[in-house]
Amino acid sequence: MVILFYGAAATSKIQAHFNETAVLSCKFTNPQNISLNKLVIFFQDQEKSVLYEHYLGKGLFDNVAPKYKGRHISFDKESWTLYLHDVEIKDQATYQCFISHKSSNGLILINQMSSELSVIANFSQPEIIPDSNSSDTSYVNLTCSSTGGYPLPKEMYFLVQNSTDNSTNKYSDTIHQSQDNVTELYNVSTSLYYTGHDNAMSASIQCVLCPTDAHPVQPGLKEKCLLSKPYIIASKKKEPRSSQNDDLFWIATTAVILVIAVGSVGFLIQWKKKKKKKPDHSHSRECNPW
Repeated sequence: MVILFYGAAATSKIQAHFNETAVLSCKFTNPQNISLNKLVIFFQDQEKSVLYEHYLGKGLFDNVAPKYKGRHISFDKESWTLYLHDVEIKDQATYQCFISHKSSNGLILINQMSSELSVIANFSQPEIIPDSNSSDTSYVNLTCSSTGGYPLPKEMYFLVQNSTDNSTNKYSDTIHQSQDNVTELYNVSTSLYYTGHDNAMSASIQCVLCPTDAHPVQPGLKEKCLLSKPYIIASKKKEPRSSQNDDLFWIATTAVILVIAVGSVGFLIQWKKKKKKKPDHSHSRECNPW
């Protein structure tokens, strides 16, 4: 068998979402308009394992690697494209497409194409959960978590907006991760120990997760980062008493004082009246000689 090659090799980078379809194209224009019945087309991965083979106009599955048998794979004859359906994380690899012309001289390689496939999975919307086991009200411990994503995020942090000065501060900590043994998807989380509610009227806290290809959160920039719902923290600082409450306090205090004063005056008047009614036994009695 003689294999010749007179086509230029090319490489493309492609991306597919988890559980969706990867498009592996040969990008063959067929300038000589060779019949499909005279062509041999096959796709292989970087380990030389064959995904699909189209031999002289018909699909041939004898040479397909065991790990690809049973997978949902389809080939479009019009566009020279292979569709790998239900993509998994382990499908990340470099794939090659070979197109050969079968002639009397053997197989002549007329086209070769390489595709670097990367697989991504969108993380769930981050969720902030407070620590309900703590009885200490001087602080709040928050955990932000997100599940089912790939690859690991570029950033994961908290944005805290204080109501007093309308300032926004960024707080970041270690990103904890776990990976599913079957799907290879990641679950991630990070924590915030927040004590600022003693110094602010209130605070609005959001968790931000940025995938590896996302931009950081900046005003006016179209973002790919995921934001949690705002978590509102009320201030622990005592509110100053309003002027209306002060007026009511002094009115009540004055009323109590007046009642006490009136009661005291009445008591003194009654006491003096009782004192005057008592007989005077201070003078000596006259004796009657008779």
